[in-house]
Amino acid sequence: MAAIKAVIFGAYGMLGHDLAAVFPGAVLYGHELNITDERAVTACIRDLSPDLVVNAAAYTDVDGCEDNRDLAFSVNGEALAYIASACSDAGAVLVHYSTDYVFDGSRKEYTESDVPNPINVYGASKLLGERNVAKNMDDYRIIRTSWLFGAHGKNFVETMLHLSGQMDLVRVVNDQVGKPTYTVDLARKTPEIVDCPPGIYHVTNDGICSWYEFASAIITNVVPCASAEFPRKAKRPAYSVLMNTKTTPLRHWSGALADYLNLKGESR
Repeated sequence: MAAIKAVIFGAYGMLGHDLAAVFPGAVLYGHELNITDERAVTACIRDLSPDLVVNAAAYTDVDGCEDNRDLAFSVNGEALAYIASACSDAGAVLVHYSTDYVFDGSRKEYTESDVPNPINVYGASKLLGERNVAKNMDDYRIIRTSWLFGAHGKNFVETMLHLSGQMDLVRVVNDQVGKPTYTVDLARKTPEIVDCPPGIYHVTNDGICSWYEFASAIITNVVPCASAEFPRKAKRPAYSVLMNTKTTPLRHWSGALADYLNLKGESR
């Protein structure tokens, strides 16, 4: 990967930090490049003429998307038309990260070929991004992933550790099921996906759990509850298990979590 000319958008976010380590020498962009500015995006990719563009930029506040619908669709959806079109003109491969929330949760698991049906604004905006990529270029890799945690951003693991120190008991929903994914593992898998044929790929750590089961592996003072007890602005899918049918699986999430906690100096 060091031999190719790569650009990473969203390089200073949780996933972006780990991607920067996997693609040494990549040109890194954070907030200094507004991906919703078509002219800026087009000029950036045209002038750099990269072999690979990796887009990890996104508006990921699921509940915030409900309040800021226009922003969500601009960042997660419309911007991808600009990025994909510019990549096509430059002859660059595009890797773009999407989400399990493009599905409605009415099934136990989803493969790459299943038809999306998002039930919240975040999922709908990310689906628009997927469609804009496919509409504007051919040489793309869309990576759907889920329940990200990593050392360089806010995430569920950090929330649980914080709440555990503040509360006697931490209540966590046990009726939403998915696959936790460590950003280090996802980033390290990305070069392999670049070498795969164009298309959509599901990449998560192996193993299925509820948020409560995930929390139980992080802290000891956790108790289960139902989603109905904690109403949120955005509806969440009950099951958002992404099945990987195209590549070798990542390690189990429990091993990834252990590495993360060791890195953070936390003991279970």
